[in-house]
This record gives sequence, C-alpha cells and structure tokens, in this order.
Amino acid sequence: MSRPLVLLDPHPRKRERIFDSEQWARLVAMAEIVEDDAAPMRDELVDRLLPEATAVIGQTALTAERIRRAGKLRALINVEGNFYRNVDYPACFARGIHVLSIAPAFAVPVAEMSIALALDLARGVTPGDRAVREGSEIYGSAGNAAAVLLSGAQVGLVGYGNIGRALRKLLLGFGVTIQVCDPWLPDGYLRDEGMVPVKLAELLATSQFVFILAGVTSENGGFLGHRELSAIRQDAIVVLASRAGVVDFDAFVALANAGRFRAATDVFPHEPLPADSPIRASRLLMSAHRAGGMPAAMKAIGDLILDDLGLVLRGLPPLRLQQARPETVDKMRSPPAQAYQSPRPTR
Repeated sequence: MSRPLVLLDPHPRKRERIFDSEQWARLVAMAEIVEDDAAPMRDELVDRLLPEATAVIGQTALTAERIRRAGKLRALINVEGNFYRNVDYPACFARGIHVLSIAPAFAVPVAEMSIALALDLARGVTPGDRAVREGSEIYGSAGNAAAVLLSGAQVGLVGYGNIGRALRKLLLGFGVTIQVCDPWLPDGYLRDEGMVPVKLAELLATSQFVFILAGVTSENGGFLGHRELSAIRQDAIVVLASRAGVVDFDAFVALANAGRFRAATDVFPHEPLPADSPIRASRLLMSAHRAGGMPAAMKAIGDLILDDLGLVLRGLPPLRLQQARPETVDKMRSPPAQAYQSPRPTR
C-alpha cells in the first residue's frame, strides 16, 4: 500500500521554522513529503501532484477546479494563522476537506504578552526604568501615585477566541472579574466559561483593564471608533493585541496622547511602521507585532500539525488546529503574513 502524499508549501514561512529535526522525522515517517526549491511551490508542480495528494501544508491556492481534481485531498493546513481568499472554501466544505489553521499556537504567547503590557502600564515599568537611567527616579510610594493593581480588578475582553480563552486562564490567578463582549458567542456559553457577558458600551465604561482581542472581519472594521474609545473609563489600562483594523487607530493614539487612558499595542495599521510615523512619538507602549512569533509558538505549530495530520490520515477528525467554518470563514479579513516580513521600517 502506497504512503499518503503531502505537499509542503509553507511560503513565506520556512520549513525549518515550522518543524524541528525531531518533528520533521515524525512527519516523513507519516507520509511522503514533496517540497519545491521555489517558494511558493510552482503551479506546474502543484497541478501535477495535487490529484494524488492527501494533504497540503501551506497557503497553496486551491481554486474550485483544483479541488475538483484533488480527489484524494483530505486537509489543507494553513501555517500562517489565517484563512485567506485564495481558497474556494465552499468547494472544500462540499468535498469534506478539512481547512485548518495553526492560529491556536499563538494564543498563549499573545496572552502572556498582553498581561506583560498591561502590568507595564499599570505599574509604570518602562517609564520607571527610563527615569532611573536618566537620574530622575522617584522612590517608594511617591513613585507609585498612578500605579494600579491587576489583582482583583474588573477586566474586559473585547473578543473571546483563541487568545481570549488563553488569557482567561492566566487572569484567573489574579482573582479578577472578567467581562466579555463577543457578538459571535451566546451569553450562556460565556457564563459557562465563568465570564460575565456584557454589551460593548458597558464593558468599556466599567472595565479598569481592557484587552482588545477581536479579529478583523468583513463586519467589524474600525468598530472601536472615537465614540466607543471615548467611553473607556478615565483610569483604564487598554491593550490592543489582535489587529489594528478593529480600531480607529488615529482616535486610539489621540486619546492615549491626551491621557484619557493608558494604552499599549502590538499591532499597527501599516507594518513595518514607517520611520517617520507620528505614532512613534505617541504615549503608547509599543511592541513590533512580536507577541506571538516566539520559539515556543513555532515549536507548538509543528506539534499541532503533526497531531492533527496524524488523525486525518487515520480517517479521524482533527482536534487541535482551528477549523474553518462555513458560516464565518468568508468574513475573516486578516492580512497575509507577508506584510510583516521586512526587517526594518521603510519610509
């Protein structure tokens, strides 16, 4: 009996960033793996091999015609973390092809970074360090006039997906009350998770810590506009950890600069951030879209792929990767990872 064929087409990621040597050995023991010296994989190679392929690992374009010819295909595993427009999803669903994303691998790293940014803002870690270096430090309680505790605080999560669920687990140790606004989830589900379901206006007005975790969809671009952001309570700590496209970024920066709230972001409207962008001189605590992309996340990607690919090859449903849903996949609007590859800012 021949071994299953898997096409490995991970561009812009490199194979070595997805699979370490041990993981690669597991993969090649599981199936026959075909790669291409070109990146992305050349169309002629895809078209020639796709009819015999059981799975594709990567962002390979799958049109309805290609899917029609891919009679043995059981899974498409996107290794960037999003579902892009180069796949005919209805055709995949009609054929029972699992369309999967490695997004869950980034959930815990982003959740940890979100707490790190929140604690930095709450306790003035970065300005405190800067003050000592400049010789302007203020010792003891006098230096903590604006400090607040995360422990016991009222926390609001705008969006409750992969990151929100990971963040919830980390926040429980702080004894916080967690409010959630997510229009895709029923109140009963959120209550079962130990969350308090609330409307957006109430969350923003009452939460001392606000974590913006919602992904960009065709329905919610800029839904946190000037009016919504202005409703955030005066002493709040706000962390933007998902996508810049869900907020009016100009309003976000302006309100933070005006001292309406303290804010941090790991994402920007244009990445890399232009060298002359006024955002660089803002009062935001900033991170260069690095919350998720760490070695532990890359290791997790390989493990998730291997576990679910193993299940699919045995005729079982995948369990660990995020599965595209017919009802929501066409609403996803996250930009491709290629947008973040430049090593330094450009004008």
